[in-house]
Amino acid sequence: MTAVGIGLIGCGWMGELHSAALLRVRRHFPECRAEPRLVIAADEVAERAEAAVLRLGFAQATDAALAVIAHPDVDAISIATPNHLHLPLALAAVAAGKPFWIEKPVGRFPGETARIAAAAATAGVATTVGYNYRQAPAVARARELIAAGEIGEVRTYRGRFLVDYASRPDRALSWRFTREAAGLGVLGDLMSHTVDMTHHLAGPIAAVSAQRAIDIPRRPIGAGQFSVVEGAELGTVENEDYAMSLARLAGGGRAIFEVSRTMVGAHCQMAFEVHGTEGALAWDFERLNELRRFRGGADPGWTTVHARPGHGEFGRFQPDAAVAMGFDDLKVIEAHTFLESVLDGGQRAPGGAEAVAVAEVLSAMERSCESGAWEDVAPLAVQPEAAP
Repeated sequence: MTAVGIGLIGCGWMGELHSAALLRVRRHFPECRAEPRLVIAADEVAERAEAAVLRLGFAQATDAALAVIAHPDVDAISIATPNHLHLPLALAAVAAGKPFWIEKPVGRFPGETARIAAAAATAGVATTVGYNYRQAPAVARARELIAAGEIGEVRTYRGRFLVDYASRPDRALSWRFTREAAGLGVLGDLMSHTVDMTHHLAGPIAAVSAQRAIDIPRRPIGAGQFSVVEGAELGTVENEDYAMSLARLAGGGRAIFEVSRTMVGAHCQMAFEVHGTEGALAWDFERLNELRRFRGGADPGWTTVHARPGHGEFGRFQPDAAVAMGFDDLKVIEAHTFLESVLDGGQRAPGGAEAVAVAEVLSAMERSCESGAWEDVAPLAVQPEAAP
């Protein structure tokens, strides 16, 4: 067994989830040789930093993020902060030669994502990126069926990520609504997942035609993405609440994407439908453990395939079909990928390369929103560091 010292930066919900997932890895992946040790956690909010020791099990806490990266007992970093801290923290981790697990879309803007990924690749530092929806066993089964030609050639792909956490105008103006802290709005937060899933299942995207909108332009100033605030001063929403796009797939198929954080009645519809020449598949995170499959032939129709052992990593969590897995379990699968990369230094998907592939599409969507025209997906230039 190899001890792996973990440093956490950001002790909010996602930081808690990363920490718990790392400690669960050996229960579900007993062959994993990594023994995670929670060394030190950092958060600018003192209460959250203290909770990392009292509730999460870290040996110590600090308010200095860079102290986590510099700690001699820390071998790997979990970055679970708001987006504006991703670039400096990731570059500091690269400079220290320490692999890191970071949430999508990595950078606030596509150029930052490209810069982080290039720095890590050049330095040989392994990265893990939080595209956790691709870890769902039903998605793994869909990928197998598509790769095996079971639905024929992909003609049409529909991807959506519709949520309602910001559908009320009294939801707080948290960091996610500002350009400085979040960068992109739903293009980065939700469309990144939708694009990654498309890449995972149907292949690269060649060109896009996109539009975006701010549905609720002003919100009460307050903290917490899910907080309701009454009677507070209003602030301006600076990034998009809604985005949609048509797309041409590199393999010749068509795609339609729609994302929103203000969609009334849609709690967490991270979903896809993929239609081929011989069949179709559909999945929705709100029904995480079910894959809908259409077969042709003499008796055509839709059937429900329940996730079961043999579908992705399902068998590591549940003994039989229809015994449900959940969101936290997907993060355990991701944590296992991270620990394995820490042990051997090998780069695994999804990592920096996958994040850049998504960022290239988001960049094309941004350009299309401005130009009103179709835009080709093109490589991102990595900006050099500014002179001191």
